[in-house]
Amino acid sequence: MKSEEIKELFSLFEAAASELEGVECWSARELQDLLGYSKWENFEKVIQKAKDACTNAGEEVAYHFPDVRKLITKGKGAKDEIDDILLTRYACYLVAQNGDSRKEKIAFAQNYFAVQTRRAELVEQRILEFERVKAREKLSQTEKQLSGILFERGVDSQGFAIIRSKGDQALFRLNTKMLKRKMGVPDSRPVADFLPTISIKAKDLAAEMTGLNVS
Repeated sequence: MKSEEIKELFSLFEAAASELEGVECWSARELQDLLGYSKWENFEKVIQKAKDACTNAGEEVAYHFPDVRKLITKGKGAKDEIDDILLTRYACYLVAQNGDSRKEKIAFAQNYFAVQTRRAELVEQRILEFERVKAREKLSQTEKQLSGILFERGVDSQGFAIIRSKGDQALFRLNTKMLKRKMGVPDSRPVADFLPTISIKAKDLAAEMTGLNVS
């Protein structure tokens, strides 16, 4: 495929994208033309294979392939509605993977949506990592405040460690020492450095509640 053809297809695929409730999607009817399928019946078979692949991957078909109605203009300006399907980026990727790879447009789409899907995954991963860092910082601040409150009540660092261990016992059914051993956390590192975001937030909430109870 020549460079000019690739650039043209890229522009066409970008222009065909729309957004519904914050989700980027493509009309199956429009994608049919972009992928070089002249008959809707033939393209529906490809979509069904893509739906099966979606189910096998454990994804929700209704989310990635919602049925809609599309308004078209017929001869003499008459309007009519036809069946259509909105396809998420992931759905388009599956459609391309199940299409006729001998078609140049299918080969382009396979690469186009694979790159776009991977790009979205990287963005999502960075957002999740950022959220985890913010949650960890919030927990550190909460524990620092709690430590100060307990110190005023005559509780030293060893006593605070015992209270925190009891908090871990309540949350995870394991005290801090046992939790570290189970997770392979070095003794010198806080267990929170190795917890998922939701568990960090749970520890933060527990620490906040403890602070309210003793203040």
